[in-house]
Amino acid sequence: MAVLHQIWIKRVHRGPMDAANRATLVTGRGIVGNADQGGKRQVTIVDLERWQELMDLLRADIDPRIRRANLVIDSLDLFDSRGKTLRVGGTRLHIVGETRPCERMDEALPGLQTSMRDRWGGGVFAEVVTGGEIAIGDQVGFDL
Repeated sequence: MAVLHQIWIKRVHRGPMDAANRATLVTGRGIVGNADQGGKRQVTIVDLERWQELMDLLRADIDPRIRRANLVIDSLDLFDSRGKTLRVGGTRLHIVGETRPCERMDEALPGLQTSMRDRWGGGVFAEVVTGGEIAIGDQVGFDL
């Protein structure tokens, strides 16, 4: 069973990511308090299992927070999930596409940016279709 492992909220663009135990998703907007509102990139998501594969490959142990994704889920492969609907607790997110890794990944760990390009290692970005409250430990899965 996949679960919501971490929640991160970015107050300002390029600013620090603040950990949260709970968050509110607003339909068509994103996460309350997050710098990115509206548009196609309302919420960014990375899978902890995939992140750990990258860390093993690079022989490193960096917290997934460095990826700067809003949601860290555990044990749900996001590869090639464009167009799917992701359930997080009672909310629904429409996956728009792959989050491409930027040069900031290599600042954190040389070689990370290139490694993340394989199998959507940078995660995905999504639009909020059904808003509501989410919390660490919520179940996560794709609608069939």
